[in-house]
Formats: sequence, structure tokens, C-alpha cells
Amino acid sequence: MTPRFDLIGIVTADMAASLAFYRLLGLDVPAGADGEAHVEAALPGGLRIAWDTDETIQSFNSGWHPGPHGSGRLGLAFLCDSPDDVDEQYARLTSAGHEGHKAPWNAFWGQRYAVVADPDGNEVDLFAPLP
Repeated sequence: MTPRFDLIGIVTADMAASLAFYRLLGLDVPAGADGEAHVEAALPGGLRIAWDTDETIQSFNSGWHPGPHGSGRLGLAFLCDSPDDVDEQYARLTSAGHEGHKAPWNAFWGQRYAVVADPDGNEVDLFAPLP
């Protein structure tokens, strides 16, 4: 049997801050999960996304140590409803205190694009096709 892709995992130093960020992006994260060590949410198409605290990962993998903040080795992209929605989502996230890494622009590949950092420094792309 061939393995199938099932889960995207994010290791976080601050569960509540990370969940709040992804809730702003519309993920259906369980209410009251902010103090948990492991949290999962269903994604469209049957995939799941999960968050684990640094301590949770270290509890079963003694050789694991947190990498540098914002290591740039994880890429998540959220499709927005329109080019204007990219701008609105970027403004909403940065107004909530999240660091903007690249303000919205019209990318040469035909999309409105922006980049915001989550609380652990992971870059999250926002995009929509240009008309």
C-alpha cells in the first residue's frame, strides 16, 4: 500500500498566538484549544493541519531542538476570493500585529500576492488570480 499525504504539522513556541493567526485566516480551529499541547483541524479535501508545542515534540523526539525563528522551510499559501481580498486579508493580519514580509503586489505570474509571518516566523502567502 502506498502512503497518502494526510497532515501538515506546525511546531509552535506559542500555541495560542499561532491558533489565533490561523483563525484569522479562516481555519476552523477548535474553540478552547489554545492551552493544549497538540491541536488538529480538518482542511478541505480531507487533509488535516496540526500544531504541536516545542515541548510536545521534545517529549517523544529527544534529538529534536527548535530551529531558528522563521527558518523558511515551511510554505503555506491561502487562496483568497479576489485580488482585493488579498489586500484586505493582508491589512487585517498586519493590523492584528502580524509581521508583513511582502506587501500585496501584482506578480508577473498572474496573481495578486502578499506574504505575512505567523507568530513563529513561518511565511504564509496570500494570493488570488489576476483578472
